[in-house]
Amino acid sequence: MNFGKNFYWGTATASYQIEGAHREDGRTDSIWDTFSHKDGAVVRGEHGDIACDHYHRLEEDLNYVKELGCNAYRFSISWSRLMPNGTGKINEKGADFYNRMIDGLLKREIVPFMTLYHWDLPQVLQNQGGFLNPEIKDWFQEYAEVVKKLYGDRVKHFFTINEPLCIICCERMEVRQEF
Repeated sequence: MNFGKNFYWGTATASYQIEGAHREDGRTDSIWDTFSHKDGAVVRGEHGDIACDHYHRLEEDLNYVKELGCNAYRFSISWSRLMPNGTGKINEKGADFYNRMIDGLLKREIVPFMTLYHWDLPQVLQNQGGFLNPEIKDWFQEYAEVVKKLYGDRVKHFFTINEPLCIICCERMEVRQEF
């Protein structure tokens, strides 16, 4: 079966589920870190502190993507790795990790598809109300502009928010549980 030359065969990951390197090289906690470390929140107490250790196995993992025959790879950025305070200063080591990932994909002729938000809001922003705080639009805009400036020269395909309905439902449920 011929899908044509413009068809993408790819795979996808989420930063929290694959990267590991928890609190390493300037990365701060995300809401997933906080949730997964609560007693009883996750089966067997598992968490993403190490995950697949993609942060340390980047080249090897990118080779696997190529060996699979993929010409596309969707991945998410860890907001708390790139901007540990949620806003403001960029974490250069985090920025470099994603630069190496993007360059490694392109070197292997794999088209990068980037997801800006895949359930990993920096905990510092959640502490300020998260997605229920009207300032989220400003925080997210700043973050998106940083991502565009750093990677927009090489990444041409962006997804803004993975599963936005789930974020809305979870945020509302959390508020109801607090009252």
